[in-house]
Amino acid sequence: MGEHTNIRIGVCGAPESIPVRPKGLDYIEGTVGDLLRPREPEEAFAARLAAVRGAAVPAEAVNCFLPGDLKTTGPTVDVAALDAYVTTALARAQRMGLKVVVFGSGGSRSVPEGFPRGRAEEQLVEHLKRWAAPATAAGVMIVLEPLNRAECNIVTSVDEASEVVRRVGHPAVRVLFDTYHMAKDGEGPDGLRRAGALLAHGHCAEADGRGPLGTVGEDQRHYFRALKDAGYRGAISIEARWSDLAAQVGPAVAELRRQIRTA
Repeated sequence: MGEHTNIRIGVCGAPESIPVRPKGLDYIEGTVGDLLRPREPEEAFAARLAAVRGAAVPAEAVNCFLPGDLKTTGPTVDVAALDAYVTTALARAQRMGLKVVVFGSGGSRSVPEGFPRGRAEEQLVEHLKRWAAPATAAGVMIVLEPLNRAECNIVTSVDEASEVVRRVGHPAVRVLFDTYHMAKDGEGPDGLRRAGALLAHGHCAEADGRGPLGTVGEDQRHYFRALKDAGYRGAISIEARWSDLAAQVGPAVAELRRQIRTA
C-alpha cells in the first residue's frame, strides 16, 4: 500500500487491557456488550463511558453487535426487540464517539435448519435498511462481517457480504473484511478487489491459531495487495487470541504495518 499509507491500526479488546499506548496503535475496538451495555441502565453505560474517556488508547469501533438470543434470521425474529436494542446501541455509540459498529454476530444471524436461505438473506437486507437511518443520525457506519463457515452459515465471504450491502443500497452500511476468516476458509483476495469502495473496515489475525500476525509467521500480503488495488483507506483491527496482550500488542502492530507497507 505504499510507504505513506494512511491505514489506521487498532486492536480488539477492552480499553483497560492496554495500559500504555504502543507506537503505531491508533485505537481500541471493544464489544457492544461491554462498552455500550444496550440491555443495562444508563448508570452501567455511564461507567463504561468514563472508563473509555480515561483510557490510554481511544475507542473508535465496536464489534459483536447482537447477542445470539436476538435472532435476525428464521421464523422467530422479534423485530421490535431487535430494533429497540439497536437503537439504544447506536445512540450510545454516538455518545462515546464511535464511528464503526461491526455486524458479525454469528449466533444471531445463523439460519435455522430448514429455513429458506433466500428469505434469510432478505431478512438481513430488511434489517440493515431499517437500521441505516438511525446509524446515519448517530454518525456511525454498520459494517457487515463475513464469518468462516464453521462459525456461521450465511454471509461467509466478501462477495456475499458485498451482495447484501449492494441490496441495502445505503452509505451507512458497508462491508468488513477479516483476513482470519478468509484464510480459514481458503478464500482468495479477489473478492476484496471486487468489493472496492464497499469496504469500510477490516480485521486480521493468522488462520493457524488466530494469533496476531507474527505469531507463527503467516504472510497475508496477498490480501493487503488486493486492498491496495481496491483503493482501501479504512482501518484494520487486530482481532486475535493473545497470550499476553500488553506485551504482544506493540510487535503485532509493527508486523501488521510491515506487511501492509511491503505488500
